Amino acid sequence: MLSKNLIRKLTLTTALLLSAVLFGAPSVIADTQAAPDEATRADTHTVLITGANRGIGLELARQFAADQWRVIGTARKPDEADELRAAGARVVQLDVTSATSVGNMARELADTPIDLLINNAGIQPLMWTLEEVDFDDFERALAVNTTGPVRVTRALLPNLRSGKLRRIVNITTNLSSIAGNTDGGFYGYRESKAALNMFTKSLAMDLGPEGFVCIALHPGWVRTDMGGPQAPLQVEESARGMIAVIDRLTPGDNGAFLTYSGERMAW
Repeated sequence: MLSKNLIRKLTLTTALLLSAVLFGAPSVIADTQAAPDEATRADTHTVLITGANRGIGLELARQFAADQWRVIGTARKPDEADELRAAGARVVQLDVTSATSVGNMARELADTPIDLLINNAGIQPLMWTLEEVDFDDFERALAVNTTGPVRVTRALLPNLRSGKLRRIVNITTNLSSIAGNTDGGFYGYRESKAALNMFTKSLAMDLGPEGFVCIALHPGWVRTDMGGPQAPLQVEESARGMIAVIDRLTPGDNGAFLTYSGERMAW
């Protein structure tokens, strides 16, 4: 049987605990509840997507934002990037063909670690035969699709080195495959993207020892302004597939040429 003194001690202890719950616990509970949010913010990764104001880039921005990534989306005309801004992205002005524009972006983001760079900005000139080649269009395709990613990647390399994931994804096309070119055509587009693939491979060899994983990624034939209404793949499915591929990347994938469904393509 408990003594009266012990009962009094237990009663006092109970009263103190009850008082702590009623008056002291809210701050404890608040701290406990706040911790996961702080941890989530600390663990959030940052992705920068070029050409993110429409098409594949915009859908990637939407889906990464929905997955709680910090999204930086670039646009040549930020004033016209309302949908990108509505997706929760930080909008940064960028023209990948302009050294001045790329330099301004790099200065604006100087203190921002970037975990994943997606070089998505691209154009597709419609030149089916050699006779149809317009050399101004051909050179612009090279400037946007090839030189642009080189310029952007070099400018953001310090940001990528300070990030945790060290991932670089260059959006390419199955039409860039030399082994897969069985019907010709697509002048300017094929060449510029094949050169992008080679840049990707060189990046992989150079940066792999630092823990980078660099890949060329084919989004499929997607129903966008570039892909056209006859394309069989919805942009939501393409973006979802590419994000799944990116999430599964390992050091063994460094230098790979992959599709949105995770298949390996012949160079």
